[in-house]
Amino acid sequence: MTQTQEPVRSRTFTWADPSVNAAQVGRRSGLDMLRAMIAGELAAPPVMHLLDMARMEADEGRVVVELVPQEFHYNPLGSVHGGVLSTLLDTAAGCAVHTTLPAGVGYTSLDLNVKFLRPVTVDSGTLRCEGTVLQRGRRTALAEARITDAADRLIAHATSTCLLLPLP
Repeated sequence: MTQTQEPVRSRTFTWADPSVNAAQVGRRSGLDMLRAMIAGELAAPPVMHLLDMARMEADEGRVVVELVPQEFHYNPLGSVHGGVLSTLLDTAAGCAVHTTLPAGVGYTSLDLNVKFLRPVTVDSGTLRCEGTVLQRGRRTALAEARITDAADRLIAHATSTCLLLPLP
């Protein structure tokens, strides 16, 4: 009896030097910086390539990011890993906050509270994650993010608190 093995799957990706974008933080408004990334004037951050996040749109207080589920996102159970979904939620919520910040102000996530509602597989189709700012004060901002699948079913929901801080 001969055993055969499925063809090995592989994935290769590239990214630009993240220090180039980091040098822009604090010099441009958050919305201007995100729009420059969307337009290709600034490179997307490496995590976008790592997870293969797709199209992004940004307006004041709102960001949409898409991701097409792939096998390399899977956990041992045969569905997309919750950490991938959490990263997508954190990206949309944090970037939504970023769109409200003037030059000279940065942010960092203080928490991310996630609720997973359905499993995701490659059959789920394109995931759409929309992040919106619920409240922004002088020191903190509260945002939410929602992931829906190609059938517009709610997959996961998150809230995030971000600390706002002056940048040098």
